[in-house]
Amino acid sequence: MIRLTRFNHAPLTLNCDLIQHIEETPDTVITLTTGEIVRVLESADEIVERVVTFRRRIHGPANCLKDGPAEGDGRKQA
Repeated sequence: MIRLTRFNHAPLTLNCDLIQHIEETPDTVITLTTGEIVRVLESADEIVERVVTFRRRIHGPANCLKDGPAEGDGRKQA
């Protein structure tokens, strides 16, 4: 989920998994896989950066360990 701002300055939390594409026409228009269209104040670059940051936080290396925690990360192995 990423936080954005609608044109009327109302905050919006968007499930970024639903983004189909983003256009700047010059307004930023997000089309969702549901067909809904959302216009926001943030640029396409800002939205992409927020999605990347969110995904790194969720799927980053610390959350994707297969063989247990890395050495020195402060967690004990069972």
